[in-house]
Amino acid sequence: MKGIMKMICMAGIAASAVSCAGGGSKSQDGTDNFRYLIDEFADLKIMKYQVPGWDDLSLQQKEYVYHLSEAAKYGRDIIWVQNCRYNLPIRKVLENILENYEGDRECRDFQDFTVYAKRVFFSNGIHHHYAEDKIFPDCPQDYFRSLMEAVGDGDRCEELLPVIYDPEIFPQRKSNDPGKDIVQASAVNFYENVTRKEVEDFYHAMLDPQDDTPVSYGLNSKVVKGSDGVIREEVYRTGGLYGPALTRICSELEKAAEYAENDAQKQYIATLVEYYRTGDLKLWDKYNIEWVQDTLGTVDFVNGFVEDYNDPLGRKATWEGLVNIKDHDASQRTEILSANAQWFEDNSPVDPRFRKPQVKGISAKVINAVALAGDCYPSTPIGINLPNADWIRRDYGSKSVTIANITHAYDLAAQESPRNLLSEFAWSEEEIAREKKYSAITDEIHTDLHECLGHGSGRTLAGVSPNALGEYSSTLEETRADLFGLYYIADPKLVELGILPDMEAYKAQYANYIRNGIMVQFNRVELGKKNTEAHMQNRKLIAEWCYEHGRDGNVIEKKVRDGKTYFVVNDFEALRGLFARLLAEVQRIKSEGDYEAGKALVEKYAVDIDPDLHKEVKARYEQLGLKPYGGFVNPEIVPVKRWGKTVDYRIEYTDDYLGQMLEYGKKYATL
Repeated sequence: MKGIMKMICMAGIAASAVSCAGGGSKSQDGTDNFRYLIDEFADLKIMKYQVPGWDDLSLQQKEYVYHLSEAAKYGRDIIWVQNCRYNLPIRKVLENILENYEGDRECRDFQDFTVYAKRVFFSNGIHHHYAEDKIFPDCPQDYFRSLMEAVGDGDRCEELLPVIYDPEIFPQRKSNDPGKDIVQASAVNFYENVTRKEVEDFYHAMLDPQDDTPVSYGLNSKVVKGSDGVIREEVYRTGGLYGPALTRICSELEKAAEYAENDAQKQYIATLVEYYRTGDLKLWDKYNIEWVQDTLGTVDFVNGFVEDYNDPLGRKATWEGLVNIKDHDASQRTEILSANAQWFEDNSPVDPRFRKPQVKGISAKVINAVALAGDCYPSTPIGINLPNADWIRRDYGSKSVTIANITHAYDLAAQESPRNLLSEFAWSEEEIAREKKYSAITDEIHTDLHECLGHGSGRTLAGVSPNALGEYSSTLEETRADLFGLYYIADPKLVELGILPDMEAYKAQYANYIRNGIMVQFNRVELGKKNTEAHMQNRKLIAEWCYEHGRDGNVIEKKVRDGKTYFVVNDFEALRGLFARLLAEVQRIKSEGDYEAGKALVEKYAVDIDPDLHKEVKARYEQLGLKPYGGFVNPEIVPVKRWGKTVDYRIEYTDDYLGQMLEYGKKYATL
């Protein structure tokens, strides 16, 4: 599953460089000079993405996209408040300083302050977007105080500076420390004055074990225990929690519906609006059922409280938005996979009890993003599969997308840098050559398989709660989908279907997956810290489990050369067999709701990082000067008016990351 085009020149903020086009910027001689990489700081790189196919849309479709994009962006403040209750006041202080400070902006302390602000903007709060740990400014606290006082925020210093600087206050956005109450140890703003046990008991009382179409209790609410000792939900709805933001979102959605491509889109937008007005989760389910059945439109969107990765209990959903247009030519590949979904399900290496006897409604397409918002902005996924409710997948199907222009931007931004990750961590020239030849296509295919078929595969047994795996559910679900993709990317069926060119291609994906999961990805984790993010845990779990269980056959070999460690796949066929075994077990865990087995798997293989290997990876990666995380600025969708009437919409691209953040802080402020 995250526009400004206004020129900004205020109090030392440089004017943004804006390019305008339907699909990119051109120099005067007509050559493509679009630059994808626009900023680098800390451990982050900022890119922009192009929107192919924009000029092929009708005016009605562009109107539809425009209002859907506005609806998505108006949810920005929600994710900030959800991530920590102090995020929004801190952001407003940062914005005030950046816009109005009249002192020395060239000194080292102000530069350090600016980097801190940019990091906080990127993470939608004061905690690292991936590692979950609190971000600290490099400038001294007294200097930060002086900045606040200089712009009239001195009265907030005693409240906010401890939150910013004290390592004991809100140290982690989400805690998964088994030695703590993870609800009380987490900074996320989903719970107030309650313990983990109280939350679990609260929702357990709502469950009906006989209901095979359960609503996602708690998805859109905050759990609070009042002074009277009574535990209540504060529901996200207009007139309730986040009401001002949801009111603006509903207004833009209703405008969008006037330009919808078909009646189905108008219907599920109306359902979504009613859900926001009432907070009724049965309407959320109704919306998802209607949405998943619309496969005809070119324009599509995600809008709502969707993913529960940030909740320590895997129940509460953060706000996110994504507006996109279908790439009809590229979607031929995913449509082939969708058409063969039953074959993949029937031939899965899992226990037949856990397979779906009839796969329904699997649709997949390749899309180009037009607007990213909430938990998708600035850092965005490259593939999505929704809805998340297993019973809706079972009875109505799911939609899967691969976001082509985001993947394309990552690839081209990497080419703009002379630094090479592969040459540092791959063992041989043969390995490097194979990845250069096949990695682009196999990365896309693995994403297709993961999103299109992996998440939609399998079934849970009757009576198993959708929250049975608790805090381990996100990691295990991503593990299951990745394993599905890894197993099938080596299947001759993909060559037969014309999706892969030959039976050598999958080896590039296998080698890269093991290398990254067992070693390279830990450049993202601070030394001494554990591996906590669900997707990183999933990759480590798979790589470590396969390394251990393939040791007798030397399936994956640890090699050392010139003091550097490498992990090399020696037997690709055997590795596929290991992927099959692990997939069968993870599917069993999900299907049976085996919490203890899931916990054991994650805690043993996914969390702890070998300290010596970690130190080595960090040192080798640092020498390359690469940034481990990336995110994007949005293009701006600009109405073109003549005689007071909108006659077109054009795309404009900005090179000013900080400018877009400050503009969004004003234009889309709701809370």
